[in-house]
Amino acid sequence: MPPPSLFLAPLLAFAFASATTTAPLPTARTLVDGARGHGHRLKSKTFLSPPLSLRPGSVSNKWYTDVDFPRGHLALKSFNGELVDARGAPVPLHETYLHHWLVEPYYVHAARGGGGSDGERLPRANSGVCKGSLGQYFGLGSETRRTATWVPDPYGVEIGGGGDAPAGYEERWSLNVHAIDTRGAADKPGCTECRCDLYNVTVDDDEGYAGGLRCCYDQARCRVGADFVDGEARELFLRYTVMWVDWSDAAAAVVPVRIYILDVTDTALLDGKPDPDCKVEYTVEECSSENRAKNDCVDVKVTKEVLPHGGNIVFAVGHQHAGGIGTSLHGQDGRLLCSSTPIYGDGEEAGNEAGYVVGMSTCYPEPGAAKVRGGEALTVLSNYTGERRRTGVMGHFYLLVADDDEQQQAAPNNKQPSAPCFSLFPASWCVPAWLLGNLQ
Repeated sequence: MPPPSLFLAPLLAFAFASATTTAPLPTARTLVDGARGHGHRLKSKTFLSPPLSLRPGSVSNKWYTDVDFPRGHLALKSFNGELVDARGAPVPLHETYLHHWLVEPYYVHAARGGGGSDGERLPRANSGVCKGSLGQYFGLGSETRRTATWVPDPYGVEIGGGGDAPAGYEERWSLNVHAIDTRGAADKPGCTECRCDLYNVTVDDDEGYAGGLRCCYDQARCRVGADFVDGEARELFLRYTVMWVDWSDAAAAVVPVRIYILDVTDTALLDGKPDPDCKVEYTVEECSSENRAKNDCVDVKVTKEVLPHGGNIVFAVGHQHAGGIGTSLHGQDGRLLCSSTPIYGDGEEAGNEAGYVVGMSTCYPEPGAAKVRGGEALTVLSNYTGERRRTGVMGHFYLLVADDDEQQQAAPNNKQPSAPCFSLFPASWCVPAWLLGNLQ
C-alpha cells in the first residue's frame, strides 16, 4: 500500500485552502435556473418527521417507520433535510446538534400495515460495502444544509420497482434522526463528540471506550449547567425535501445507480478477514509533543475496501466531524477518484455556525473519468487535526456508481452533470452551470 504521505501533501493543501469557504445564498433566479432543465418532469415534496422532544442536554436517536415518502416506481434525484422548530424556523447547531439523519427503505407484508414489528420488516439496504451497519440510501449530519445530494442526469436512485420485493410485501421507508440538545451544556464540543464522561451512562471500559455512539444513545443526557437542569423540553422536527422523476416517464431516460458507503474503520481487507468490519466511528488521539514541535499534528487513517461491482462513479461525497480536514478516495493504482473537504461555519445563524462542519464538498466526475473495476481495492483516507483528542469521529465515503452496461445506455450528449442542489435556509436550490466546475 502506498504510504499515506503520497496522498497527504496535496490533500492537505486543498483542505486548508477550502476549509473556510462558504456557499453563496440562493436567489430566486438560481432556483429557477437550476430546475429548468427538468421541466415538469421533476417533482418535489417536503415532509416533516414525527416530533423530537428535547430538553437541555437530552438525546433523541429514534428510528421512525412508515414515514411520509413518495410512492411508486421512481428515480430519486435528491433528499435534503434540516432540523426546524415548531414554527418551521431552522435550528442552529449550537442549540441542537444534528449528529445524523438516515433514510432507508424496507419491505413489510401488505396485510401487516406500514410499520410492522421488527421481525416483520425486511430491510432493503444499499449495495454495501458496509450495508450491515451503514445501509442507508441517503444520510448526512451537521453538514446537511450545505452539502449537495443531487443525483446528476441521466442517473437516478431507483425505488418502488417491486422486482426485489417478496410476494405480498410492499416497500416502505424508515427515518433515523439523532439529535443532541446542547443548550446550557457544560462542554458543547464534548457533548457533540459523545464523550462518555459527560453523559449519564455507564459503559464497559475494558476496551478503553472514551466516547461515541455507545454513550449518546436515545434518552441519554449530557451534563448541563445548574440553570438548565430543569429546562423545559421543546419539539423539533426533521424537515426533509425529496425530489424525483417518475420511472415510467420515457423522456427521462434514467440510468440506475448503486449506492456504496465506505468506512475508513473497515480494516478487514488489510487484516485478512473475509467479512467487512465497519466500526463506523473512531477516536483521534492528541498528537505527541514531538509531532507538535514539528508542526505535524495531523491524524491520518487509511484503509482499503473492495467494490463488488465495477462501474463509473457519478457522485461522491465524504462525511467527517469537527476537526476533519479532508477525506479522499483513490483507485488501486493510486489515482485520485474524489477529494471531499469539510466546510466550517464562521457565524451564528443556522447553516453557518462557527466551529461546526456545515458542509462537505462533493465530486461530480465527468462520464468515464472515475471508473472502477469490480473487485478493485480502493483506498480510503481520512485526515483530522490532532491538536486535541476527539471521540466518535467518522470517515465515510458515499458513492453512486453506474454499472458498465447501464452507463452505455446514457445519452451521448450528457457530458456535463446537471447542477447539484442544496438544502439551505431552508429551500432546496441548484448551483448555476457556470459554478459547477468549482464543485468537481
